[in-house]
Amino acid sequence: MEFKDILAISGQPGLYKYVAHSSRGIIVESLSDGKRMNASATARVSALAEISMFTEGEDIPLADVFTRMYAHTEGKEGLSPKSTPEAMKAYFAEVLPEYDRERVHVSDIKKALSWFNILVGAGLTEFTLPEEEEQPSEE
Repeated sequence: MEFKDILAISGQPGLYKYVAHSSRGIIVESLSDGKRMNASATARVSALAEISMFTEGEDIPLADVFTRMYAHTEGKEGLSPKSTPEAMKAYFAEVLPEYDRERVHVSDIKKALSWFNILVGAGLTEFTLPEEEEQPSEE
């Protein structure tokens, strides 16, 4: 399972792994229970690899945020998304001190924490984007 294959589907809880195309959309597999389903072509599907967080400088890819969270938790799940808003903001400030406090809402932090915990629980430990993968050197 690679980070680039992980999807969030609007209106559906949890995260999904891309499996294949179908005639009516795409087939995905839930990371929490392994059940497969068809995500219709009209569903709003977002690849986590394409999502980024607002910072005071340039936006930072979610993969980098998760890498920082993984280092911060030493490979364990992070703070519960059911924690108080103040606790979530404080935790996020430790992990990503430069996050934009005006544009990143508690709901965004809650979603990031939830997704991170799902990914760690599913055994994903590498949060690399496709363009970050090693390219063969040209000599």
